[in-house]
Amino acid sequence: MYLIEPFRNGEYVDDGAYALAMQVYANENIFLDEGIIFPYYCKPKIEIGRFQNARAEVNQDYLDENGIIVVRRDTGGGAVLVDEGAVNVCFLIPEESGLYGNYKMMYEPVIQALKNLGVKNVEQSGRNDLLIDDKKVSGAAMTKAHGRVYGGFSLLLDIHPERMLESLNPNQKKIESKGIKSVRSRVTSIREHLKPELQDITTDEFKDLIIKELLDITSVDDAKRYEFTDEDWKNIDKLVDEKYKNWDWNYGNSPSYSYQRDGRTTAGTVDIHLEIEEGRIEKCHIYGDFFGQGEITDVSNHLIGTRVKREDLLERLSEIDLNYYFGNITKEELTDLILS
Repeated sequence: MYLIEPFRNGEYVDDGAYALAMQVYANENIFLDEGIIFPYYCKPKIEIGRFQNARAEVNQDYLDENGIIVVRRDTGGGAVLVDEGAVNVCFLIPEESGLYGNYKMMYEPVIQALKNLGVKNVEQSGRNDLLIDDKKVSGAAMTKAHGRVYGGFSLLLDIHPERMLESLNPNQKKIESKGIKSVRSRVTSIREHLKPELQDITTDEFKDLIIKELLDITSVDDAKRYEFTDEDWKNIDKLVDEKYKNWDWNYGNSPSYSYQRDGRTTAGTVDIHLEIEEGRIEKCHIYGDFFGQGEITDVSNHLIGTRVKREDLLERLSEIDLNYYFGNITKEELTDLILS
């Protein structure tokens, strides 16, 4: 089996959007005489499923404050926090292997690898989870493409409960979404279950241990590798720019949803009701006890078509005289209310 790692010009690429782009690119374009394994870890990202509503799944304020990106997968499933505490393993295996849909078969070498590293009471449970003492340490997914099984699983070496809780709980008063909602599970970390001599390993060292166990080699230097060419990287860059770091894909591609915001501003109470289509305001109604002179429907109509994104809202609101419609209010106040 070939090993692909996210190295570019000798530097480890830990950008979560690139991690997904590299997998997708390999699935679509790299065909070798054996299967491929692609283990990685990355800086924090929220990865959401193809049919989910980004705003309904995440606390955007927290993500912005902590530099956590949102990346939408091409496949289904729920929202998950992926960060430097987890080793994620993607694989491409010939379809005739019989692996497709057989999570028990997929997890057998993983369970043995963890046992060899000192982990006890580890078992596959449900359809696609791995548990230690009835707490989740791994989730998996797979699909078929181009005559191969394309899938992957996570291994939670460390968990960050506060980050996980804050990231995946929308700070919203009311939102009605048609997207698929995520289901939260009880989780634990693998680290505390490892052998005593492995308690202080880094995520990078844990990744190498997993590689050696799964490939049955004594050193990662012994692995048979495929390294992305300059042409590969050029295409991966394009995929990142046009898709996995593109607002229209990650947010604009969300299912339709509606929500309401109300709060006190310097002009008085403002109550905003919005309907969103493809990440843009489709309908808008504004109410409140503010003292404006103009017809407030002018503001509502002006916002239609605007992306629900801070920069776009600020630009759009700067085009009209808000004080004429609301009294003493700033575009920043109104934008903060919409995105609160």
